[in-house]
Amino acid sequence: MFRVVAEHAKRHPGLIPQFFFICLGMGGASLYLIRLARGPHVTWNKTDNPEPWNNLDPTYQYKFVAITTDYKNLKKEGPDF
Repeated sequence: MFRVVAEHAKRHPGLIPQFFFICLGMGGASLYLIRLARGPHVTWNKTDNPEPWNNLDPTYQYKFVAITTDYKNLKKEGPDF
C-alpha cells in the first residue's frame, strides 16, 4: 500500500499534499475517537463500576470546549450515590 502511494507521489508530485492531509485527517479522527472512548461516560467494565459518571467531581470539565461554563466555581447539587 505504501509502495503504491510512493510510486504515485513520484510520478505525480501534486498528490503529495493530498496524501499528507488525508493522513493528517485520519490521524486526528483516530485520536479523537480514542479520546471519546476513554471519556467518563463510557463503561467498559460493568462489574467493577457500572456508573462511573457518579464519581465525577462537579469541577471536572467533561466537554472538549466550554465557552460559557466556568467549571472551577461549580458546586455539587444533589445527593451522593
